[in-house]
Amino acid sequence: MYMPVEINPAGGGLCLLAELDPMIPAACLGFFIVGFFLAFFIVRWTDKMRLADAETKAKEIQKKAEEEAEIKIQNAEIEIKKKELISKEEAEKELRTLREELHERERVLNKRDDAISIQQEQLKHQEKLNEVTQRKLSEKVQEASQKSADLEKLIQSERQTLYQISGLSKEEATRKILADLEESLQQESGAIIAKHEKKLKEDCEDISREILLSALQRYSAAHTAEAVTSTVDIPSDEMKGRIIGREGRNIRTFESVTGVDVIIDDTPGVVIVSSFDTIRREVARLSLQKLIVDGRIHPSRIEEIVVQTQDQLEKNIQKIGEAAALEVGFPGMHERIINLLGRLHYRTSYSQNVLRHSVEVAFLSGMIAEQMGLDERLARRCGLLHDIGKAADHEAEGGHPKIGADLLKRYGEPREVVMAALCHHDDFRVECAYTSIVAAADAASASRPGARRETLERYIRRMEELETIACKFKGVEQAFAIQAGRELRVIVSSKDTTDEQAAKICRDIVHAFEEQLSYPGEIKVTVTRETRCVEIAK
Repeated sequence: MYMPVEINPAGGGLCLLAELDPMIPAACLGFFIVGFFLAFFIVRWTDKMRLADAETKAKEIQKKAEEEAEIKIQNAEIEIKKKELISKEEAEKELRTLREELHERERVLNKRDDAISIQQEQLKHQEKLNEVTQRKLSEKVQEASQKSADLEKLIQSERQTLYQISGLSKEEATRKILADLEESLQQESGAIIAKHEKKLKEDCEDISREILLSALQRYSAAHTAEAVTSTVDIPSDEMKGRIIGREGRNIRTFESVTGVDVIIDDTPGVVIVSSFDTIRREVARLSLQKLIVDGRIHPSRIEEIVVQTQDQLEKNIQKIGEAAALEVGFPGMHERIINLLGRLHYRTSYSQNVLRHSVEVAFLSGMIAEQMGLDERLARRCGLLHDIGKAADHEAEGGHPKIGADLLKRYGEPREVVMAALCHHDDFRVECAYTSIVAAADAASASRPGARRETLERYIRRMEELETIACKFKGVEQAFAIQAGRELRVIVSSKDTTDEQAAKICRDIVHAFEEQLSYPGEIKVTVTRETRCVEIAK
């Protein structure tokens, strides 16, 4: 008979809920003990199996670690052998290099030894030649001394014969020669005095020369020379390819938009912009600089930059014109006239900047008018605007005087200013005193030293003419033209000439310059022997 039972977890025992059969507890206890031992053996067997698996895994891991360690050791040995081989190769390479250097040094030393041996032989040969030459020179010196003594005897004999024929003693002949020389010098001094008197008379009759000289001395200005090309620096020669562009499209666009020629050659670090129109050249130069800095060079960007630069340059031209008008003392002039004045800054005439030339003529005209008792301000205005036509002579037909006069008349300038612009080159009849003043100031500004550059060929030709004329005279060894042709220094032979002959050569050269050459100012001639004789060609 089975009865329900309740298991107590705390005690782990059985609670009988009813009365049991006396045999049942003994049987249950036996089963319980058997089950306990069976579970115990199962757990022990399971632990042994787990332990065996763990040992097996540990052995496998250990074996794997040993294999990996062995592989690493082998790799390390291989790497060490490689490094040893590399070190050995480097050492052998250095050794070969050292051997080659030693062989090269040995060859150089052998060559030096050979050269030293050759030089020693040459020195020995030269010493022998020097000994032979010295013996010949001694013989020639003795021979020359003998000839000199014979010549001195012959001169004394000829001199005695000359005294007997002429009937004059040495002192009388000397006095006669000096008297002739004094008479010649008196004639020359008389001619010089007459020439100076004529010059003084001309100065007294022509007071305007003094006025011009005074005005030029009171005012001086520097002029900058413009060329037909401008250079643009580039950071590297690689930029040249970017400026040219694919199949030359960039450079073609740039030249068509700006109207200039871009020259890209082998010159490192620069690109050349060429044009006779200075404003176009300046626009092109500034645009190219901006494109190089920006880095984006393509046709659309080129057109954009050129338009921006043109606007910027127009503003700059206006500022330059305003500054020039303010410098001369005429602020508030017509806007178009101001613009034309600014454009003159980019125009040159015989390398002379036209705007600076106009400002200089303005000041010179004002000074001349002041000394003549006329209106100084009106004269300055005439001088400032006399060449205004040069800023627009490419836009209208005719010469710059007529173009300038038409422009000034259109913008309401006084009649004196219009006539000065129209007649300052003597193209028309002069009807106003201010026109003559501007013409004189214009000529003075253009012809003063340094205003306009002389060509190199003409300068060299003038210097060569001076030296050639001097070298034609007997006894002249060398001639040097210095001070831009204002002075000539002549060296004469001390053997072929005496002091008196040097003085005569100096005067003859001066006479030759006065007869054969045309030159401004004076040329100072200095003849050098044992003494110096100086004359001035005037």
